[in-house]
Amino acid sequence: MRYLVALLIALPSLAFAQCGPDAPCEIDGGSYHMLVPDEVSENAPALVFFHGHNATGGMIFRGGIRSDFAEAGYVVIAPNGTPIEGRKTLRWAGREGSTRDDVDFTLAVIEDAKARTSIDPDRIYVAGFSAGGSMAWLMACKAAAPFAGFAAISGALRQPNDTADCPNAPVRFLQIHGFGDNQVPFEGRGIRDWHQGSVWDSLSLARGANQCRSHPDRIDIGDRFRCRMWDDSCAEGAITFCEHDGGHGLPRGWTVMARDWFEAG
Repeated sequence: MRYLVALLIALPSLAFAQCGPDAPCEIDGGSYHMLVPDEVSENAPALVFFHGHNATGGMIFRGGIRSDFAEAGYVVIAPNGTPIEGRKTLRWAGREGSTRDDVDFTLAVIEDAKARTSIDPDRIYVAGFSAGGSMAWLMACKAAAPFAGFAAISGALRQPNDTADCPNAPVRFLQIHGFGDNQVPFEGRGIRDWHQGSVWDSLSLARGANQCRSHPDRIDIGDRFRCRMWDDSCAEGAITFCEHDGGHGLPRGWTVMARDWFEAG
């Protein structure tokens, strides 16, 4: 009888844990995927990563995100965007007027993930690619305070969005962008009634929130990335903009750069 009681006690927790990189974790308003390291530490750091357009959260658990974050002890959380009509893949609106409040949804995802595994609330980082990079900017704009750092790859703050108080707290923000990116160019591009947003405008907003001067404190020209850094002149936070020679994609080495940058803060 005692074995039956033990099994009945265990069943709710087993059902609760049955989600991960392949099976989504369901919450009100949508779902997310999560990869917990085999030897996760108590109060582990976490990376919240937003997938790009026409993708899903389950597609991101490979390459550097797995080797440089999950295998380095990070819990990786990948929220799912909203459905694209007629497809199995998803999208992020990243702007006002969307059908779901993606900022509130993401905050709910993080709270659900915290209930499933041990996450350090002071070491939660946000990153995303393309439309997911725009989501990283939107989170900084609307809900910066809970996060220790942000990284956007090939994405900027979309418009329309209210930028009167954006970001709404000082931020540590890393922007990575390809010089040859004509899918999401530095200047952004108009699509129907919205705009992808300008990298330059987004960085200017972050400098304003951090009270940084307009020109960078340091410039570093490396073999793969050319970076402009605002830190010493900022009252709070820090901003780094890194350009590479590629186009619209995740450049080789971005995960190492981003993790080192996050952990240096």
